[in-house]
Amino acid sequence: MPALQRTLSSFLLTLSLGGMTVGAWAGNQQYQPLAASVQAALHAAVADQAPLDASFQRSAERARWLSEMSQRLAKRIPDETYRSELLRAVHYEASRAGLDPQLVLGLIQVESGFKKYAVSSVGARGYMQVMPFWARLIGAEDTNLFHMRTNLRFGCTILRHYLDIEKGDLFRALGRYNGSLGKPEYPNMVRAAWEHNWSYPNYRLAQNP
Repeated sequence: MPALQRTLSSFLLTLSLGGMTVGAWAGNQQYQPLAASVQAALHAAVADQAPLDASFQRSAERARWLSEMSQRLAKRIPDETYRSELLRAVHYEASRAGLDPQLVLGLIQVESGFKKYAVSSVGARGYMQVMPFWARLIGAEDTNLFHMRTNLRFGCTILRHYLDIEKGDLFRALGRYNGSLGKPEYPNMVRAAWEHNWSYPNYRLAQNP
């Protein structure tokens, strides 16, 4: 069995047993100068302060999604109220950025193991391990990357930006997010977490009010 296949098989076994080793992978994100128009668009995206919508109360399908994801996340985050708040925020920020919320959950699992205050060896922060240079580049002087929705908003906006650069190629976009463009390990880990722990067959229905 090739080495990469053995590594991925071992990782899938870990996932199936409910374990997760935090790798702080996104700490390798590379700073790249942005065109003024791109920087302005990204700044506008992360500055949005819209409240979470109330659709989970009026949509039976979204309520089922929230209940299902909450059960899956319970071992990692025992506090039901906080767990629900996090999942609603993930759904909102991912959908707002045109991302699959289950993909974002898989990325968070790989990046931080759902630890709000995770910090990598090079300073990447929070659930989605956002590098501080992004706060300086598209945020504000007092941006708090440990704030739940701020971290999710930055992470989803950054991944959307990379998807746009790569014309929708998720493999390459995840490589950029990780700073390992063209290498398979990180995209494979995120996809494995997504498919084995967070897949949801009625995701498209869950997106709609």
